[in-house]
This record gives sequence, structure tokens and C-alpha cells, in this order.
Amino acid sequence: MPYIPHTPKERQEMLETIGKKSLCQLFETLPVDLRLRKELNLDRGLSEKEALDFIKQLAAKNKNLDAYNSFLGGGVYPHFVPAALKAILQQGGFYTSYTPYQAEASQGTLQAIYEYQSYICLLTGMDVTSASLYDGASAVAESILMARRINRRKKVLLGRSLHPEYRQVVKTYTAGIEIDIEELKWDKEGKILLPELEMNLNDDVSAVVVALPNFFGLVEDIKTITTLAHKHNALVIVVANPLFLSLVQPLSYYEVDIVCGEGQILGQRAYWGGETFGFIATRQEFLRKIPGRIVGRTTDKKGREGFVLTLQAREQHIRREKATSNICSNQSLNALACSVYLSLLGEQGIKALAERIFSRAHYLYEQLVSKKLVQEVFGSHFWGEFVVKIPHLEQVGKEMKRHRILAGVKLGKLYPQLENCLLVFVDGDKSKKDLDSFVQTLEKLI
Repeated sequence: MPYIPHTPKERQEMLETIGKKSLCQLFETLPVDLRLRKELNLDRGLSEKEALDFIKQLAAKNKNLDAYNSFLGGGVYPHFVPAALKAILQQGGFYTSYTPYQAEASQGTLQAIYEYQSYICLLTGMDVTSASLYDGASAVAESILMARRINRRKKVLLGRSLHPEYRQVVKTYTAGIEIDIEELKWDKEGKILLPELEMNLNDDVSAVVVALPNFFGLVEDIKTITTLAHKHNALVIVVANPLFLSLVQPLSYYEVDIVCGEGQILGQRAYWGGETFGFIATRQEFLRKIPGRIVGRTTDKKGREGFVLTLQAREQHIRREKATSNICSNQSLNALACSVYLSLLGEQGIKALAERIFSRAHYLYEQLVSKKLVQEVFGSHFWGEFVVKIPHLEQVGKEMKRHRILAGVKLGKLYPQLENCLLVFVDGDKSKKDLDSFVQTLEKLI
């Protein structure tokens, strides 16, 4: 809505209504030393055309990802989004991320959330999911709180191969709660050090948190981790890339208890760090411990199909001590985008995309290693992201950027022991020309 300023007459009428003579009198409670005693140091006003030209000049200083051959990843992934998705999202009835309080009056929104829940359950192999999480980091933290509600234990084992920012959010979430977060080292292959995990497991452990793939793009041994954890009745929380899950057995096959993660790779663009939404899926027996809302399908007394909010375990709806979370917005617009994206790809399309990511990533990795342009760090047990070491990475990265190539995420600031190491992501829509350009440019710089 455009901003329409009030006229001087209207402002005076409002002041008189509240018993004030002037704007100065309205703000007289402000301390005198805080009040401005001179005119604002502003340039003259611009016409509409002049303002637009100025804004365009500012915008031209920025470069978007389309101007680069980007290999950035690390949690937010640039990828192709079909035009049909945008057209559907711009429908006025969907254009909000808030769940209506008179929910049953909004059948379209509820059905969209129900379809989203169905997709997440199919991808994860779990029984139930909710639709009320902001991003992957908060989804991990909420999963840990959920595990605590289930078994009332206080200790959580969490791999250092989990996204560093996720680990920071977990520490913030649990700072005022009796939860002891213990981080596990990784082995020479970049995966959770299993002997350390086994040594630290006991009957005080609430959950083991493991990423799949982990932050380095590597595929953890979920079966062994689950077996070790369940010996002590600890829950297993898998922080999964949902697109990768289309290539493996459903996580229920490995008896995982909670699956959570970031859904940005499913139809969300990488604008300003990404349009994000988090997800949590779990087994039927833990349904009442899950945070957020669950939409169900039912029939009315005339036999007509309808959608309802089946579970709302928030403070507004039940006694505070029984509430699972006070998350208010449910990111339903982004969840809808996920549903549309998966519908457009279909079951075979989703799997084909995940396979292309795998094959293109391994092609680039093999080219870099065989030409001795990089040093191997963890080996080739990865899906679409890998870590390599490049001497003088800081300078090389700047030169690659000058050639309009964003080579990846530098890991030195996140993990000091990985100085000069680069995390490279390869999107499934990268052409051979894009990949060869990376190799050829690096060849010239090394």
C-alpha cells in the first residue's frame, strides 16, 4: 500500500483530540538533551523519476548469483526454480505465511499444508510431520527439545560435522534449559568418530544428532549410529537434506526417531541467504510431542471432505506446561512452494535431479584431483558437496571471483583446522561447460 501522509489540518485535529497543541508537546516526555535543535541535514527532495534513477544506480552496484558461475552451498543452495511455481505462489489466497486462527474457513491454505506434510512424510519415511518451523537451525533445536520431552534426559551428543550455525542456534535455544550439549569429533574421513560416540553414550543421553549428508557433504553411517544409540534408549535425530533422501532407504528403515532439516533446496531461491523453512518428522508414537501444527483430512456430517487443524500444541491452545512450542508463523508460503516444486518434478524427476547432483559433483571432484589442482581432504564419500584444499585459497578465491566464479565456502573461519579448505557444491543443472570452466580457470591460477 502506498504511503499517504496526513495533511496539516488532519494532524492538528488528531492532536486536539488527545489534548495536545503541537507535535513538540506530544513528544515533551523525551529528555531535552535527546531532542534535535536544528534542521535535519538532508538533501533537497527528489522527484519520482530522480528517486527511481538513484535507486537503479545503487542496485547496479550489486551482483546477483545469475551473474556468476556459483558453487556456493553450506546450507543454502542456488538451483533452478520453474516459472510455474512463482505464478502459483502469487495467488492472493496463499500470499501470507500466517496460519488463520479461524482455520477451517481457509480450506485452500489447510489443504496446501496437508499436501506439504504428505510430501515430507514420503521423503523421510516417517509417520507424521508438522508445518511450523522457520529454518533448518531452529528445526534442529526444536527436535532436541522434543527429545527431552519424550525421555526427560538432559544430555545431547552432537557431531561437530553438523552445520556450525545450527550448533550455535542449538546452544542459544538450550542456554536457559537443563540440557548438556556435548560435541563429537570427526574421524579422518570427516564423519562422526564412532568410538568416541560409543564411549560417551550412557543412560543420561537424550539424543544423538547427526547430519545426512553432514556439513562436509559426507554420508554418515546412520545404521551404526542408530544401533549404538538405541542400546541406551537414546533417540536419534537425523538432520537431513530432503533432496538427498530420494536416493536412499526411508530413514524409518534405519529406525531413526526424528528427522529434521532445512527445506530451502526444495523450490526456495537463494535470495539474501535463502527463502527458508524448517521441517520435523517423527514416528506416530511421538505425535503429541512434536512442535507446531498438524493439519488433518476429515469429512463433515454431510460426507464432504474437509481439512482441519488436528493438533495445535501451542500456549494459546493448551495449558502452558503442556505446550510444545510457541512458534507463531508457520512458513506456509514456503511450505506451499515446496509442495508445488515437488509436484512439478514428480517422483522420478526428484530422484533424477538428486542423481545429477551426485554425478556432476563427482565429475568436478575427479577433474580437480586428477589434475592435481587440489589436495584431497576427506575422500570421495559425498553426495553433492565436497571439501578440497587449495594453497593460498584467499588469493585464489578472489581471482576466481574476478573471473565470475564463486568457488565455494571457505572453511577456515568456521573450522581453524581446515585452513585453505573449500566446501564446493555442484547443482544438478550445472552444464559440463560450467564445470570445465571451474577447472580451467583454477588451472591458470595455480
